[in-house]
Amino acid sequence: MTSLSAGKLWGMRRMADAAGRFKMTAVDQRPPIKSAIARHYGTAEAPFDDVARFKTLLIETLQDRSTALLLDPHFAVPRGLPSLSPTKGLIVTLEDSLFEDTGMGRRSSQIDDWSVGKIKRMGGDAVKVLAWYRPDADPVINEHQKAFTREIGEACAKYDIPFLFELLVFPLETDAHQTQDYVEMQGKRSDDVLRSVEEFAKPEYGVDVFKLESPIAADAVPGVGEDGWEDAQAVFDEMGRLAGRPWVMLSAGASKPAFHKIMTHAYKAGASGYLAGRAIWLDAFGHFPNWDAIRAELTGEGCAYMDDLNALTDAEAMPWHEHPVFDGKGAVFTPSDASFRHVYQDI
Repeated sequence: MTSLSAGKLWGMRRMADAAGRFKMTAVDQRPPIKSAIARHYGTAEAPFDDVARFKTLLIETLQDRSTALLLDPHFAVPRGLPSLSPTKGLIVTLEDSLFEDTGMGRRSSQIDDWSVGKIKRMGGDAVKVLAWYRPDADPVINEHQKAFTREIGEACAKYDIPFLFELLVFPLETDAHQTQDYVEMQGKRSDDVLRSVEEFAKPEYGVDVFKLESPIAADAVPGVGEDGWEDAQAVFDEMGRLAGRPWVMLSAGASKPAFHKIMTHAYKAGASGYLAGRAIWLDAFGHFPNWDAIRAELTGEGCAYMDDLNALTDAEAMPWHEHPVFDGKGAVFTPSDASFRHVYQDI
């Protein structure tokens, strides 16, 4: 990966700031928002208006501090897209939040009636897909997850749009702390995270940017300079080495202090920014259904936290186009090469 096609190069630039650092806010979460709202009402499903209103509020209050926002087609796109500034990058999630859990693996699928081509046509700057993965899961499920990811990567190459790939490990039925919630797995093993990154870093998957979870449980990550921080740093360093391309961190519901510690390690390991949601806005969401209180906390503590995170990013993150994968030449493309002709010959 020493060069990029025109569309991928432009999409990567749209997601980052002028210096090449990613400060991206996730507004695509569905179960963490829907479940809490449904519990409040005592209903099986959360009202569309409440979910969509909250997502729109996130766009309105947090986009000024974001380089790009990640929206979902179910709620954030239909209600919140008019509120999104055209100066911000638009990432659209493609995986359905409902997955099949066999007990020994989770099978992912695309959102009905949505595709890479549709995201490209609507003006999206990148496609994001989450895949649950465990190296020790059912081999049949793992093959499905690999094929699912490979097909998305091929479609992103066809439509010339960046592929932002998110990996999450999860509990099997043989593990303790069983849950299907979108939370960090309790008792996760660093090796499961590292081996998963190693698999999907293979060229056949076509990943342009990794969105990665902490390889160590969030609450167990020491701050740089604290006892054991060098051992933790070594694990982050290995994850960055295995990724082999630009990568960002996800927050997975970590607390604000815990995620800040995670980011200090990630930046030392070569990360180019973050794509986070709940670490930024979960405290504010706790005020639901008091919309005034939600807005006040988002514009107060939420924005203050982003200011702190962005200052850290500016000071320590690696600009994505300076990643070693580009061999010191920067992210460039050659309009006359075969890949350019192939992508654009029918336009």
